[in-house]
Amino acid sequence: MEHIAALLLVIGCSSNMTECRELSVPVSVFETAAECTAERPFALGDVQGQAEHIVAKCLPVDPALEDDYNKIAWNVRPDGTLDASLEISDLLLASSGARSQKDYLSQQ
Repeated sequence: MEHIAALLLVIGCSSNMTECRELSVPVSVFETAAECTAERPFALGDVQGQAEHIVAKCLPVDPALEDDYNKIAWNVRPDGTLDASLEISDLLLASSGARSQKDYLSQQ
């Protein structure tokens, strides 16, 4: 399995920067930060016209936590600066590997 080193986040905003949303790009995960940085201008070209103001940032991915990240936190400041990070939420999921096996043919 290949490890992810960077995630490309692209955000489109209205002209007054009050309404922003994530924009989908063809490739958003990369094996190296350099690949992400190199792809960034092309990704911006792919989403040209989808919003008045578009910003993008390569977010580093810690390989030890890559399967644990479950949230992208981002904020676009009024000056157009994108603050973003990958996070692990406080949500805790639990499951049990032990399952009772039922023999449905013998149940009455």
